[in-house]
Amino acid sequence: KFGEEQVHTWRRSYDVPPPGGESLRDTVARTLPYYVQEILPGVLRGERTLVAAHGNSLRALVMVLEKLSPAGIMKRELATGAPIIYRLGPDATVIEKRDLIV
Repeated sequence: KFGEEQVHTWRRSYDVPPPGGESLRDTVARTLPYYVQEILPGVLRGERTLVAAHGNSLRALVMVLEKLSPAGIMKRELATGAPIIYRLGPDATVIEKRDLIV
C-alpha cells in the first residue's frame, strides 16, 4: 500500500512516524525518563538488570547508551533475540559492551 521505500523510512528514520504510530524520537522521549528514573539507579548500585522490550524501545535505549546520532542509529542493526551486555561506569557511561550471538 505504501511501498517498500516508505516502510523502510518509517522503520529506520529518527523523526518520521508511521501512520498512527510513533517515531524513534517519540520513543526516546517516552523511554528515556523511565530508564533514568527506574532502571539506571539500580544499575549504578551494582544491580544486574535485564531489559527486554520491542525493537523501537530497544533502539531508543541503544541510541542513548551508545551516544548515537539520529544518522548513527539508522545504520545500527539490532538482531532480534540477540542480547547485548553493557557495563556502565559510575558516571553512567558505557565502559564495556558485548554483543552475544544466539
